[in-house]
Amino acid sequence: MTLQPLLFDESLKKIEFLFNWTGLSLESGKRTPIDTLKCRAIFIFNFIWLNSDIFGAISWFADGIENGKSFTELTYLFPCTTLSFLASMKSIIHIRKENMVNELIDDMRSLETQKLREKTNGSVLEMAKKEIRFLNIVLNVLNTFNVMMVVVFTVVPLILIAIHYLRTSEVQLMLPFLNVYPFDPYDIRFWPFVYTKQIWSECIVLLEICATDYFFYTCCTHLRIQFQLLHEAIVSIIPSAGISAKVSYDEEMRSSFVEFIKWHQKLIKSADVLEVIYTRSTLLNFVISSVVICLTGFNVTTNTDLAFVVLFLTFLFMGLLQAYFLCFFGDLLMRSSLEINEAIYNCRWYLAESTFGNDLHIVQMRSQKPCKLTAAGFADVNLRAFMRVLSSSWSYFALLRTLYSTHDTQ
Repeated sequence: MTLQPLLFDESLKKIEFLFNWTGLSLESGKRTPIDTLKCRAIFIFNFIWLNSDIFGAISWFADGIENGKSFTELTYLFPCTTLSFLASMKSIIHIRKENMVNELIDDMRSLETQKLREKTNGSVLEMAKKEIRFLNIVLNVLNTFNVMMVVVFTVVPLILIAIHYLRTSEVQLMLPFLNVYPFDPYDIRFWPFVYTKQIWSECIVLLEICATDYFFYTCCTHLRIQFQLLHEAIVSIIPSAGISAKVSYDEEMRSSFVEFIKWHQKLIKSADVLEVIYTRSTLLNFVISSVVICLTGFNVTTNTDLAFVVLFLTFLFMGLLQAYFLCFFGDLLMRSSLEINEAIYNCRWYLAESTFGNDLHIVQMRSQKPCKLTAAGFADVNLRAFMRVLSSSWSYFALLRTLYSTHDTQ
């Protein structure tokens, strides 16, 4: 009888194409030297391609200040530039943590092989598949939104060119983003190349952010499944034997209890590895998300051109969704780890010997400390953190509006 593929491997296959296109990897230890060379070549190509546009945007901003560009024109660049910087940093951090990514993948496979397949009853598999279905829905929604975002940024400048031509009978070439180049990007000889370059830069940003974030979501989901399995196993460790009957703390029960402790320790270790991989990029993510949400909100409220409002609304929703799901899956993992405390309380400990109750109490005290992910120790990654991101964004937005109003009155 052939075993079905691991659920974790099936989840990885759904996001593998993102890593292939960005030059990142999920299992660098299994690559041949030739595959490693190809992977690094793709990453370096994309890195240079994207960061040349980031450098051009910064140059345009510096020229804009020198030439007296308006406040709204200067802030136009920031959402695009900060997201591009975030994508580059996320990809670099992922490459630096490749060995830990390999370790985490191996641990997740080992946990599923040892624990999920031991409990092959229908209810357990249905519970696991329910969690994975939810993960797939989230990924499909985000993929759809990202494709729409690429389409919007590709099509809107072309629509504006067509509208301007119909009104004036003149062709005024436009680009999705404002950058400085060592040549005239609006020259018809260079414009198609520059237009294509900027669109692919946008694709690189979305691919790199999605690749690292989707792996985070996948690991949180499968760790949650493992915590739920452990929860059910602990609840049923003591069979119901009647109110007056006492369950003996024999060698078999002791062996099962030790296995549960080792299982719990493996889950804690895996959560700690995930924390080390993502802690710095999460802090950067929170800071940049606050800036992106603030600036896109500012541009939406100050811009009167409907086409540009649509562009910035896509940025706004992307910033909100990206920060929300990062916090949501972190919160999911934290709450799942805390449910072990509830499982111990509900495991009919009162039917067992006092020695077993004392051992359970030790595990219960440890389970009250959640497996949590942090933003470099400054904040826990949960839904409260998302509210803080929104609060910070609103504060920055209010400050920008005040500065803008003051500038207008002068």
